[in-house]
Amino acid sequence: MIAMPLGKLTRIALREVWKHEANDFTVWLSQEDNLRLLGDEIGYEISLIGTETAVGNFNCDILCEEESTKKKIIIENQLETTDHDHLGKLITYASGHSASVAIWVVSNVREEHRKAIDWLNDHTDEDVEFYLIKMELWQIADSPYAPKFEIICKPNDWARSVKEASTQSELSETKLDQLEFWTEFKAFVVERGSSIRPQRPSPKHWTFISIGSSDASISLTINGGKELFACELYIPDNKMLYKKLLTSRSLIEVELEARPEWMELPGKKASRIKLSIPGTFRDKSSWEQSFDWLLAEAERFARVFPKYIRALVPENASSTND
Repeated sequence: MIAMPLGKLTRIALREVWKHEANDFTVWLSQEDNLRLLGDEIGYEISLIGTETAVGNFNCDILCEEESTKKKIIIENQLETTDHDHLGKLITYASGHSASVAIWVVSNVREEHRKAIDWLNDHTDEDVEFYLIKMELWQIADSPYAPKFEIICKPNDWARSVKEASTQSELSETKLDQLEFWTEFKAFVVERGSSIRPQRPSPKHWTFISIGSSDASISLTINGGKELFACELYIPDNKMLYKKLLTSRSLIEVELEARPEWMELPGKKASRIKLSIPGTFRDKSSWEQSFDWLLAEAERFARVFPKYIRALVPENASSTND
């Protein structure tokens, strides 16, 4: 057997590349490609609003938003080991911008600060999420430096979903099964290495997937009564967009390699473009087969529909109806 030459990974100190947090690292991280790397790690499509944005007498490193929901995301950078000063800034900036997501990117993590972020996730409103991210730089021989983001702390999706639902009513067996289904589906998606990013699992018969538009998203649904699973383009409040997509129906169906049900739903705000298959939700042994279909169709929808939507809806335009 011929020995294959292997390179050696070398870890590079962040300060060797970025001398100054605000002037160097913040500028690098705020670039679109780098925000995408960070977003891929935590499951959000992050769009930049601005850097060094004012919160009283302080400046937030990076202010962003989630592309489809427009919820605010703040990012606090630290090229050193976590400290109390930056933890305080993280909370201050999150409150000052009414952020739904607070991300702390650091070089190293102290145990007491890891526990503090876990405590915040356990005791704050379920609509607020805190992430502690350790960043590293690696190099093989003379290769370009490669950034690596590692999640140290994140919200416990299962615990939060149970807590949220329990405050409203006692969880039924069906709701617990729905929560388990979407939790396992999200893990399945991650294991497959898909670019699809399902939302936080919840005890509901549906889950949404962002496609970078506030006018439409992908919805995956369970219909236990009719024993159906479905993947659909969900348009919450834009009949004009639905009608414009309808004019491209033949092209869309060729690209989808399928003929979905086109549902304008007159008299309702929402419209749907929907594919369904039979499936028994109660049979947990068949869940993986359902996961396969749901993921394949979601990826197909995510590949086809966004380009048509971008062509039909001017950037920053609001939804309009007849």
